[in-house]
Amino acid sequence: MKARRTYLRTKRSLFRGMDGLHEKLFPFLSWGQNISQNSLKADLMAGVTGAVLVLPQGVAYALIAGLPAVYGIYTAIVTPIIAGLFGSSRHLISGPTAAISIIVMKIASELAETGTEEFVAVALTLTFLCGLVQYGMGLARLGSMINFISHTVVLGFTAGASLLIATSQLRHFFGIDIPKQASVTETWMTLWNNLGGIGFYSVLIAFTTIVATLAIKQYKPRWPNMLSGMVIGSLVCWLISGDEHGIALVGALPRSLPTLSMPDLSEGTVAAVLPGAMAVAVLGLVEAVSIARAIGIRSGQRISGSREFIGQGLSNIVGSFFSCYAGSGSFTRSGANYDAGAQTPLAGVFAALILILVLLLIPDITAYLPMPVMAGTIILVAWNLIDFQHIKTVLKSDKQEITIFVVTFGSTLFVELEFAIYFGVILSLVMFLRRTSIPQLVVVAPRSHNAGTELRGTKRFGLKECPQLKIVRVDGSIFFGSVNHIVGRLQSLCNENTPEKHLMLLCTSVNTIDLAGMEMLIQEKKRLKDIGGNLYICGLKSSVRQDLTHMGGMEQLPTERFTATPDLALNSIVPMLEASICESCEKRVFKQCPQVVQEPEEDKSEEFKLTI
Repeated sequence: MKARRTYLRTKRSLFRGMDGLHEKLFPFLSWGQNISQNSLKADLMAGVTGAVLVLPQGVAYALIAGLPAVYGIYTAIVTPIIAGLFGSSRHLISGPTAAISIIVMKIASELAETGTEEFVAVALTLTFLCGLVQYGMGLARLGSMINFISHTVVLGFTAGASLLIATSQLRHFFGIDIPKQASVTETWMTLWNNLGGIGFYSVLIAFTTIVATLAIKQYKPRWPNMLSGMVIGSLVCWLISGDEHGIALVGALPRSLPTLSMPDLSEGTVAAVLPGAMAVAVLGLVEAVSIARAIGIRSGQRISGSREFIGQGLSNIVGSFFSCYAGSGSFTRSGANYDAGAQTPLAGVFAALILILVLLLIPDITAYLPMPVMAGTIILVAWNLIDFQHIKTVLKSDKQEITIFVVTFGSTLFVELEFAIYFGVILSLVMFLRRTSIPQLVVVAPRSHNAGTELRGTKRFGLKECPQLKIVRVDGSIFFGSVNHIVGRLQSLCNENTPEKHLMLLCTSVNTIDLAGMEMLIQEKKRLKDIGGNLYICGLKSSVRQDLTHMGGMEQLPTERFTATPDLALNSIVPMLEASICESCEKRVFKQCPQVVQEPEEDKSEEFKLTI
């Protein structure tokens, strides 16, 4: 019986472990168990909303990427299904996005002419490599790395990309012949030099689309404003006989499901595309994880960054073999998905199925869609990408954040887009390392003795200091990157030319001390001893003391110099100070200081009585 019970316990434990493994490999098993009739209804309604939103967006974003319109629909079908099934968020909707679309166009256009089969092949290769990088980062559990990329980088890049997107549509908006590969400055100069040749009908159609979209968004917020604006703009084009005035049309979508495709994996193409693919991968992950976490705060769901990396990576890898280009999380569609009451990622699956029905039943839905209508819609999309509120906050913050924003924004306009992301990320990391490598050293002194010695900054509170002992609070880690700064600061506070020869470091905020930090403390102890002082360390965490012990530092740093609280430290330090200085000192900074012996006043009461 005992053996059988042991066997059953082992079996149950094994199956529990297998269940956990299955959920890690197939995350949809965890939420799939909770599917009910009510959740299916909620997901279906949310899917209808998502399909209405993504249909015009998919067409618009594909045109931004320089690809046929149907590629945007294919991406909106395949990408959200794979990302939803293998990601961690239950509300994130992935697919084509404006920022990534503009990068795809810029990178692919450097290797092939827009609209050609070679261009499509390069875009698919870019998508495959992007997914491979994301999937590898997910397997390596690098989800937390996103936390080290400043949000200011994303703000700057998005603002710059928005201007690029809007600029790319000026030729359709104004009806002027501008080369597709023209830069920002070339596009605006061409427009300026051809103001007399602006197409009145193109501007009328595009402007009507923008006004109609904004009006419907304002007065009929429940209506699909983008789709409605496109319908009204197309109607205006038909009423003024746009085809007779040279207005180009998007054309009908093919009546087919996402077709099989093959990325160009030749050595030359991979080498040329890989740097851009890494930039797209980073931006896509930042977008997806940021959106998933933002919605997770509202829904109460905890998001796994590494799991989202895997979901996004798989969606792009699989998508590259089904005529999809690089995608990521969409804030608009994800927010609408959550607001529509979605319960599980099946909402994204239902939206994809509805798009498949559109392709099979009504592919002519875009046949009479004018290009100026798309230009007006895309310019609105670009405008909505700019987060003016947060940009205003950044411009009011410190100089470091302003520098990161300006550099990222400027490089997005005038440097290759993939390098613009790298510049912003590298600059934000440099700023982060600079902050962490320069811990704040604050000179402190007792502010109160009521319930233990309360140490506060001397400058901030105007406190008196001991003429023999300098107390410095270290706010940060003592490691190889901060050693030079700490040494310079301490030597300026305590040296042979200053009255304070003794130094106490308050280390309650020190989380780590590495080998370089330990050697620095040993050298400071020797330096202070040479000038007639001592080094004392107070409030060091037990884990940090253990690290010092393992490195052999406690053998060279006397244990009696380590104390847990300031009062314990001062109880042993004050009696060791020079008595002659203490006797003449009038500051009496510490409660441990020897008190001045006051002579009793003479009692003159008797003399007063005699006088009377």
